Amino acid sequence: MANDDLKIEIPTLGPASLPGIKVAVLGAGKMGGILLQAFLKNNLLHPEQIIATVAHPERAQALSVQFQVEVTTDNLAAARAADILLVGVKPTQVPALIEEIKPALTPQKLIVSFAASVKTSAIEEAAGINIPVIRAMPNTPSMLAAGVTALCPGRFVSGDQLVTAQKIFNTVGRSVIVDEKHMDAVTGLSGSGPAYVYIIVESLAEAGVNVGLPRDVATLLAAQTVFGAARMVLETGYHPALLKDQVTTPAGCTVDGILELEEGGLRVTLIKAVKRATERAKQLAAG
Repeated sequence: MANDDLKIEIPTLGPASLPGIKVAVLGAGKMGGILLQAFLKNNLLHPEQIIATVAHPERAQALSVQFQVEVTTDNLAAARAADILLVGVKPTQVPALIEEIKPALTPQKLIVSFAASVKTSAIEEAAGINIPVIRAMPNTPSMLAAGVTALCPGRFVSGDQLVTAQKIFNTVGRSVIVDEKHMDAVTGLSGSGPAYVYIIVESLAEAGVNVGLPRDVATLLAAQTVFGAARMVLETGYHPALLKDQVTTPAGCTVDGILELEEGGLRVTLIKAVKRATERAKQLAAG
């Protein structure tokens, strides 16, 4: 993600929502940068409460200027300074990172990992102590505070720590708590799901162009329609099938379109996509 994608205007600071703690973002890459941006925009934390790490000094300097927070390449120093450690490195890099910061780990610190497919038990074992670990699976719409994050606690997490994690991820959308056995399914659904929706939006827009609409108009109509339909599900609480029936009048246009979707296997294909992505997440978790 380019720096321009993360430019923010830091608001006039009132009291931080999570005062008195320091958070380290270990691996301020794509998702780490999204969370860092959200913490500041939503006044969850003040800049002096945040320390981030990246791999290269040039990147550290650029992010430090951009976000007005401390950014370093020293993971151990960042871990020593923080109360909550957000692990955002690639899954294959997690064991080396935990080994690197091991001297700084104590049972009083909280590790929140959003490295896909890395189990809480793996981090607990790597740490070698009874340290609280929460596994998180956010998705990319978090950039616009429209994401959803699934959270599952490890063996040593308290109720208050889980509430704190929810506060952190609610700044980028919504959060749910699930058993860890469901995290691979979360990856296949909400983690990968934005890509499926983009294909749907792209296809609807292409169809609009095919029947004569200008491309920009067709794209706007498609994207806003998906956005509005999603809000209807979330805000009414109605089952999607009921909302579908409200649009589908007898012998009308919509029912003909739905018949084409069913004949084309859209429903089954989407189900298969989630199942396939879930299986892949399980494979990655198994190493």
